[in-house]
Amino acid sequence: MEHRNLGHTGMMVSPLCLGAMMFGAWGEPDHDTSIAVIHRALDEGINFIDTADIYARGESEVIVGEALAGGRRDDVVLATKFHGPMDIDMGESGGDPNQRGNSRRWIVQEVDNSLRRLQTDWIDLYQVHRPDTGTDDDETIAALTDLQRQGKIRAFGSSTFPAHRIVEGQWISEKRALGRFVTEQPPYSLLVRGVEADVLPVAERYHMGVIPWSPLAGGWLTGRIRKGEELPETNRSKRRPSMFDMDDPANARKLDAVEELALLADDAGISLIHLAIAFVMQHPAVTAPIIGPRTMEHLESQIGAAEVTLSSDVLDRIDEIVPPGVNLSDSDAGYVPDALQDPFLRRRRTS
Repeated sequence: MEHRNLGHTGMMVSPLCLGAMMFGAWGEPDHDTSIAVIHRALDEGINFIDTADIYARGESEVIVGEALAGGRRDDVVLATKFHGPMDIDMGESGGDPNQRGNSRRWIVQEVDNSLRRLQTDWIDLYQVHRPDTGTDDDETIAALTDLQRQGKIRAFGSSTFPAHRIVEGQWISEKRALGRFVTEQPPYSLLVRGVEADVLPVAERYHMGVIPWSPLAGGWLTGRIRKGEELPETNRSKRRPSMFDMDDPANARKLDAVEELALLADDAGISLIHLAIAFVMQHPAVTAPIIGPRTMEHLESQIGAAEVTLSSDVLDRIDEIVPPGVNLSDSDAGYVPDALQDPFLRRRRTS
């Protein structure tokens, strides 16, 4: 595979990044099977792996650490993330509020936990998984800068940040002479194009690497979700049934678009999977989309997209099916600002 500069870090990565969310209890519980998928990806030329502490409450990091033990660590640009609660399972309420978030207190504790699970002395890219309105970005960036200077991390980035917070982060770093976010990891696919309007141009402006998650739109672009066919039961559909509720008008729009995109892929002589991944790869701001296989079959169906280039005619037709800068479903944006969730934050207080 070719290699691309990860932002302006000088770290060279493959044009596909192996996502590890499906390794462990959230996907494939057998460690040996997951490790075999990781090794196959490395053998095929992928040198970039992304995971997160929250994936199966640390189990994904453990599996990645096991896969890289024995001499393969030096060959991999290894990325992980922090932010989500680590003392409760995803979707549960309660828990210790200090075992999550973007505070210095949590960052300096959790980086050591990730290093231990990953069986490594350093993390190449340490990412803030989501914004935290309860923590100043100054606090987060200063803590990450200290970890960088200590050698525990090589670089740090953000994930699913709105454009204005990406800009604010760059200003904070310049004003306080701190390290800066060198990457952004947004949701981006044929069905989720909202980041084209602001996040991707901002990332280009600041020479940030872009590592889009879910280029297959959470399974919508695998070819398994089609009109007139029974919906497949997957771990994702079990965790987020609303994402596949066909009574939702937004999902109906997505299904219509999938039908047209599948016909376009057939006309282009490629699979829908390759069309989807190649589309994300061809945006000039994108460094490497994250593929998230659970099985060897999934990996084999996706990895060939690195060799696909879409013509202008195909890209123009995609723009007709899903207009640039549009998310067909607002719920696919990945992050909802607090002001849209809490009415108190958008109503003037009266005495």
